[in-house]
Amino acid sequence: MSSCIFLMLFLIQVDAQIRYSIPEEMRKGSLIGNVAQDLGLDIKRLRSGRARIVTGENVQYAELKTDKGTLVVNERIDREQLCGDVTPCSFTFEILLENPMELHPVTIEVLDVNDNAPTFQSKRLDFEISELATLGSRFDLEAARDADVGENSLRKYILTPSENFVFKQHLDKDGSNYIQMVLQKALDREKQSHLNLKLVAVDGGSPQRSGTVNINVVVLDANDNAPVFNQSIYKASVTENSPKGTHVVTVNASDLDSGPNGQVTYSFSKSNAPMSDFFEINEFTGSISVANDIDFEKDKKIEFRVEAKDQGGQTDTSKVEIDIIDENDNVPVINVMSFTTPVSEDAPVGTTIGIINVKDLDSDENGQVRCTVVGTAVEIKFNVRNYYALVSNAPFDRETLSEFNITVIASDSGKPPLSANKTFNIKISDVNDSPPMFTHVVYSAAITENNSPGFSVLSVVAKDPDENQNAHVSYILEECDIGGSPVSGYISVNSENGVISAARSFDYEQTKEFVCVIKAQDGGSPPLSSNVTVKILVQDQNDNAPQVLYPVQTGGSLVAEMVPRSADVGYLVTKVVAVDVDSGQNAWLSYKLQKAADRALFEVGLQNGEIRTIRQVTDKDAVKQRLTVIVEDNGQPSRSATVIVNVAVADSFPEVLSEFTDFTHDKEYNDNLTFYLVLALAVVSFLFITCVVVIISVKIYRWRQSRILYHSNLPVIPYYPPRYSDTLGTATLPHVYNYDTCRTTDSRKSDIKYMQPMSQSLLDVGGAETDAQQLEKQFAGSNMSTLGTLPR
Repeated sequence: MSSCIFLMLFLIQVDAQIRYSIPEEMRKGSLIGNVAQDLGLDIKRLRSGRARIVTGENVQYAELKTDKGTLVVNERIDREQLCGDVTPCSFTFEILLENPMELHPVTIEVLDVNDNAPTFQSKRLDFEISELATLGSRFDLEAARDADVGENSLRKYILTPSENFVFKQHLDKDGSNYIQMVLQKALDREKQSHLNLKLVAVDGGSPQRSGTVNINVVVLDANDNAPVFNQSIYKASVTENSPKGTHVVTVNASDLDSGPNGQVTYSFSKSNAPMSDFFEINEFTGSISVANDIDFEKDKKIEFRVEAKDQGGQTDTSKVEIDIIDENDNVPVINVMSFTTPVSEDAPVGTTIGIINVKDLDSDENGQVRCTVVGTAVEIKFNVRNYYALVSNAPFDRETLSEFNITVIASDSGKPPLSANKTFNIKISDVNDSPPMFTHVVYSAAITENNSPGFSVLSVVAKDPDENQNAHVSYILEECDIGGSPVSGYISVNSENGVISAARSFDYEQTKEFVCVIKAQDGGSPPLSSNVTVKILVQDQNDNAPQVLYPVQTGGSLVAEMVPRSADVGYLVTKVVAVDVDSGQNAWLSYKLQKAADRALFEVGLQNGEIRTIRQVTDKDAVKQRLTVIVEDNGQPSRSATVIVNVAVADSFPEVLSEFTDFTHDKEYNDNLTFYLVLALAVVSFLFITCVVVIISVKIYRWRQSRILYHSNLPVIPYYPPRYSDTLGTATLPHVYNYDTCRTTDSRKSDIKYMQPMSQSLLDVGGAETDAQQLEKQFAGSNMSTLGTLPR
């Protein structure tokens, strides 16, 4: 197989054009040529550029082997079917590569093989020739057709026998030829009324092929003048798609004979292919008109010969040339070579989305096509020949527009113009370019203290405009410390729905509020995130009772306030001080007396807790006054605390000591008696004997304790309550006195020792020291209990 290669430049995108020559009828898979080598392309470039053959609407006779870079026969190639009489015969296609786009035209010339014998369309040719036909009379013969070309085409004719006729072949000025049978010897009907001849057509192939047609000649009697056309060539034109019956041209021939021998009839010459497929001729008038549709794209010019024959059988022929005028009857055809969808939203401007090929079979202006695009973000660019590229001219944003349609409109320049359109649906694929965004800048929520762990506080919501995994939002609690403890010990967040739950029971008194940060992160790669601040307020509950700071309640010492009998109305006895660690109305405290020895003597301030006299003190008022003050908060339900305030109504200190000593002794005695009575009532029915034993044991125990104290010299250290007078200064005694007391069952052995004041910061009141010295002398050796510290 011989091949030839030539290179040519074609615009910027066309690198080279190659040409191969191959014989027709090659077997499928036969090698045509090495495209990669001839174009100077690498095999990898063929693969990466998705190299392929673009043939448009034609049959793909060749196949590209990208793994070897070769062209092979894909379909049987019949040169006669492909090109007919056209020589040289070739077909062209393009090899298209992408990224970047390259277009390499390839032309394959198909060489003829002598695979067709000359053939005649008719099986027999009939002639009626007058015996008076003059020597040299010419009779057109049907030409044989040989589909082969070149050396393999028709070369000569042989007419046998050739006694009366000789074969002549003529060549027109336009290069076409026709054959005739010429009378060289006069006919004699009386000797021979019929002649049987054979016309053999032989080609020039090796081996030669031939075709034969029989010629039957009927010899007619006397007609010595033949018809003669008034023009040797008739020229006309007709528009394609003209309706049936449209007149094209009229031929005319005259015959000098008269009568029947001078009557001329017209017909298409037997030397032509059947013209009845296109035209029809009136046999009497010679008018030629359109018989069927005529297509300019198939035949741009039609030539044929017309024969005029008289009744005597004599004939003459003339040539008719008809030019076909093109009409704009073909709509442009849009072929999609490649189309890419979806397109990534981060594709740069200028990205090639598709390649199309647009063809119009019409000619001149009717075949000139222009393309436009209806739509946004995409434009069309002319590349090479009839190829166009669809490229982006604006950035894509899937969150704004996830898919859209564009329409390519191809219009020709005919009048009126014809157009075709094709719609492309372009989908935009997502890129993780949008972080999740919270619906609020700051989230705030309140939760009441003493909540149950797991209680849902609030939900945070973040939205991501991306799609699929890029839009899957997870919620994460950012690590931080709250009061030295990790925030995860306080709250937790559901990673899927953003619900924030309490991880513990909150105590308002410990934590009133705290701030944390929640991060919303999508599932993209790499992931994107955003943060939001969450502020949680702990609301107070009335879960703490008031706490009394003063007076201090002790178990071992007796605290009392002293009110002189000369006190005026409104005299400030003392002040009950209490606090509540709750907040708001839960910490609003109110004071009231629950129980008092004489309700008409004292009252307590509802808001400030100050105990004052409400009347003048009289001699009838008891020295010992026991006040029970209830401190209540304002919560719902409210909580309270009780404090006992002992008040001594006396003018002298010894009087106070004597009263409170008896009071203490009686209290201890009554407490023991109450204990025994309650115990006896509870078990008297079942444990009578046990009770007797217990009572005896207790008596023995007390006797032994008293004996121990009688023989012991250990001092008794009393409890000293806080010096409330240092801060408020509202009590009756100006100093704090300390006493060491030793007690026995024998009053003669009891002792009280006066000690120096503990602080000199108290206000001195005249006569207080003298009273203390007198008290020490008066009660020395007497049996008494400790009064303790009496602050003001």
